[in-house]
Amino acid sequence: MIHITNQNIGNSNADEFWKTFSKAVIESVGMKENPFHPLVFINGEPIIGKNVCIGFFSEVNAKNSTVEIDDYCDIASFVSINVADSHMYAIDLSDKIERKTIKFEHHIFVGSHSFIGGGNHIGHHSVIGAGTILINKGYIPPFSLIVGNPAIIKPEYFKKEYESHHIAQ
Repeated sequence: MIHITNQNIGNSNADEFWKTFSKAVIESVGMKENPFHPLVFINGEPIIGKNVCIGFFSEVNAKNSTVEIDDYCDIASFVSINVADSHMYAIDLSDKIERKTIKFEHHIFVGSHSFIGGGNHIGHHSVIGAGTILINKGYIPPFSLIVGNPAIIKPEYFKKEYESHHIAQ
């Protein structure tokens, strides 16, 4: 294993090294460049708002469907947001891959190692806990806490705290 730091490549060459490395990663796996990190995989044409963070090794797959992530969302590393469901196709019970839309309203947090599948619309100011598997739950109200596998939805879990915090200011 090689550990690369500014010390062993020289500070003056560090920026150039990371640009070259990023380009090589993107080209080698056939990804498009994105503003998040070279190890974030974006497929299709998702609509991503301002001040959105997406951690490395995460995936946003909007191929042949729609993923919309509104402003101020924070998506941790190792998260999969994927419109496609190919299990029926894989076991020869369908001749197509099913695709459903995904919508994140503003101010959503998604914890590490979560999977968000198609058929979900998450209301603003909601939290999806680490390791959550969220598939085909439809509309989830604002301020919800979503945790577990299968996902358990606690509607408006953060609403009173949010209101008391914003009234106090």
